[in-house]
Amino acid sequence: MRPRHLRRRGALAAAATTLAVLCAGQTLAAPQAAAAPVPALGREVRASTASEVHTAQDAAARAIAGALADPGWRARVRKAALASDEVAVTALDDGALRTALAAADRRIAAAKGLAPDVGPLLRLRLGDPSMRAALTAGTEPWVAAATSDDGPVTAYDGKGRTHTLDARKAPARPVYVVDIDGSRALAAGLDVLHEELARRGVRSAGPASEPEQTRSRAAAAGLWTTRITAVSLSDDQEPWIKGDAEIYTLVTGLGHDGKVRVDPVDMPYLDNDGTVYRPQQILVNWSSYKYDLADAVMMEEDGSTNYRDLAKAIAAVLLTVTDQGAYTPLVNALLDAIPDDWWTDDPDYVDSWYTLARTDSGTRYGARGNGWMTLEPYFVQEL
Repeated sequence: MRPRHLRRRGALAAAATTLAVLCAGQTLAAPQAAAAPVPALGREVRASTASEVHTAQDAAARAIAGALADPGWRARVRKAALASDEVAVTALDDGALRTALAAADRRIAAAKGLAPDVGPLLRLRLGDPSMRAALTAGTEPWVAAATSDDGPVTAYDGKGRTHTLDARKAPARPVYVVDIDGSRALAAGLDVLHEELARRGVRSAGPASEPEQTRSRAAAAGLWTTRITAVSLSDDQEPWIKGDAEIYTLVTGLGHDGKVRVDPVDMPYLDNDGTVYRPQQILVNWSSYKYDLADAVMMEEDGSTNYRDLAKAIAAVLLTVTDQGAYTPLVNALLDAIPDDWWTDDPDYVDSWYTLARTDSGTRYGARGNGWMTLEPYFVQEL
């Protein structure tokens, strides 16, 4: 739908101009902003990735806040935010703002190591359900980017002013959060992780692939797997500004060639802590492994992961692990492979499970004490 009047058109054009300038690599000075620390030499690549993603999200938040000065567009955004958990904000406008937001999308995809055609990544959502009443009553919303775990959070109002918020305590005023479509980014990222690991010599099954049936250990046609019948987390590491968690698990073990393999498992249903989910999801396909033991490391995608860099870091360490004729625990090796600075925000370590066995049945608690899974052996019959 096209703009109805010149005031809206002017507001959106001004906001789009702001976003375009910021996405070109420039930033507006915020009052009382502290100088950014200079990253250590070994962290330049990681810092660049986070900076690119965060800058694009923050620029989008500031531009959208400016566009909300138009009453008509503000009403459309409010209606969409109240009707849906997430809004593809580019779909709410067909002018200059949409073009600029699409450019920010492409910048984020490139920073994360994703293909440019991954699709719209930027989303807008209401920061917390407690804000719905105030937004419905017409309270002017602020806009913030989901760029920090611990805060402080910078929010923008329609006049361009900044406001500092606590990341761990949702404010009473409604806040629109500009975030990344975590499900879309994680699905695409795990594909990249799988491809890059394989390219670097680490065997890996795609997160959405069917179980390999070429080396079944069963006498009858089929294969043995371990299935998750229930799973729950005590803490998904997510403050209100970040919304739902995006959880995935890296299953590791030694393949039939005696080399380490890493199999990513997407867990898109595992949104909130304190909730028991019953996915009936296959976690381990035992036909892929030489030994009847494997490890699992559960992670949370925080938005600014570069999956190509993650695969490179994992491969560099795991390729040094060799088969010693017995099962080798790989949780510590996998955690050690991830650079130290990645633990500050992205990706977050949730929990890990050592020595999962093909015959495991019942509840297994993670080593960190942050989650549990109820597992059962499950035979997949060949058609």
